Amino acid sequence: MKYVVYILYSEELDRFYVGHTGDAMEERLRKHLSNHSGFTATAKDWILKYSEEYLSKKEAYARELAIKRKKSKKFIQNLINSAE
Repeated sequence: MKYVVYILYSEELDRFYVGHTGDAMEERLRKHLSNHSGFTATAKDWILKYSEEYLSKKEAYARELAIKRKKSKKFIQNLINSAE
């Protein structure tokens, strides 16, 4: 099973969301766009901007936390730009 660290972007909020999943990325995005509680419920225009694959949940979660610890929009934008 593969795990994915992903970054979503909402133009409405001008914010990024960083997460990880073991689900198919399309299914996880659908869940973010559905009616639910949580941060991503505040907007309905989330789009996938970046992703990285890992072989274990532990690695994916560690990478998610590393990105979040940066607390830097510029760092996230550089990640996205490096993948384009």
